[in-house]
Amino acid sequence: LIIGAQRTMNLEEFFNKNNIIDLSFFNFRNAITAAYLANNDLQILRVNENFRKFFPVLGNVTNAYFPDVLAQLGVSGEQITQFISDIESKGFVQIPSIHIHVDNEERVYSLLSTRTDDDSFTYLNCIQGQFIDRTAEWSLRNEREELLEQKIRDQEIIEENSRRLENLAHRLAKYLSPQIYQSIFSDIEETRAAYARKNLTIFFSDIVKFTDLTDILEPERLATVINSYLSEMSSIAIDCGGTIDKFIGDAILVFFGDPESNGEVEDSLKCVEMAVRMRTRVAELQKYWQSHGVTQEVHVRMGIATGYCTVGNFGSEQRLDYTALGRPVNLAARLQGIADPDAILIDENTHGLVHSHVSCEPIDKITPKGFSRSVQVYQVGDFISEAHRGRRPELSRVGQHVEINVIDSSDIRAAIEELRHFQEDFEKQIPKDTSS
Repeated sequence: LIIGAQRTMNLEEFFNKNNIIDLSFFNFRNAITAAYLANNDLQILRVNENFRKFFPVLGNVTNAYFPDVLAQLGVSGEQITQFISDIESKGFVQIPSIHIHVDNEERVYSLLSTRTDDDSFTYLNCIQGQFIDRTAEWSLRNEREELLEQKIRDQEIIEENSRRLENLAHRLAKYLSPQIYQSIFSDIEETRAAYARKNLTIFFSDIVKFTDLTDILEPERLATVINSYLSEMSSIAIDCGGTIDKFIGDAILVFFGDPESNGEVEDSLKCVEMAVRMRTRVAELQKYWQSHGVTQEVHVRMGIATGYCTVGNFGSEQRLDYTALGRPVNLAARLQGIADPDAILIDENTHGLVHSHVSCEPIDKITPKGFSRSVQVYQVGDFISEAHRGRRPELSRVGQHVEINVIDSSDIRAAIEELRHFQEDFEKQIPKDTSS
């Protein structure tokens, strides 16, 4: 710029030096680090508020020689020499750790400093730097050995929590069909979007005149009877590969073909086998239930239907139910409702899949409520194959002197252990042979 007598003026002469320095240091004023600005002779020009907070013992350090400030903070002579050497030769300094005692407390900082160049303002050719508090990181390093010991204690806590989670999972398993439980905990499918159209065999059952039982029995006895009934029926359903959908009072809904399927024929055969075994098991438990106040025999009605259903998670954001929807579900419920006590009714679709293996008697064509066309209904007898019938587990035994009926089939080994104790007790009652 040429003014008057051709005198050349520098740009920096138009601005206040202190204001420019303040602007240059502006970004450091509110920094979380302890920042400083020094000239090329290492005289401190500016420090931010955190610098004063970090090192209150220094007081006013303006115009102080920065290496002297480091010495006052207790920085070792070796590190001060390194600082001066690096800033002169490299133009920057990186000291990873400086141990400084502040208010009788040792703190650890890293020091980063660099030279700055500015062509327009020569007084901005200076040194900017900052102390970064690394005390927490350094403490973590010193605590490594303690953490190793803590790791052992943590492992014990993890094992305890794992046992609690296993216990919780075990309790949760009682509310879910095993197949559904497995699919949830193994991430086989996403629980929020698992919908499919599948050919299922649906089973529905309930206890005849169950309402009369609820009126007659005390709550505790009713709970014993209904829980033993549902437990035994559930064990059979699981053993046959069925998916237990839900209990509705005394009613049971089971389906075959999802999430695992062995083909529609095998699924239907397994469902019929389940129903036959349930019918047999109900007969075996009559004496047990009578001992708990059931004055009349318990009878069950069962209905089975096969067809395409929509299966998946249905419900609200708060609660989902993995279930099947469709005509076969409604038909199985209708067949169960019209069945005689201890009868198993199946629809024509199921009959077409199992008739070569199961003896069935045609009943009649009916038009169930809510259906537009008639349905041929069959009553199941049993499997034709004697070998098949012989492979079924038997939980009751009647001998010449002893009658045995396993009440809880979920733990046969426990039942065997009880029998051993009974044997020992009986043997103690046998008179010893003193003839010798």
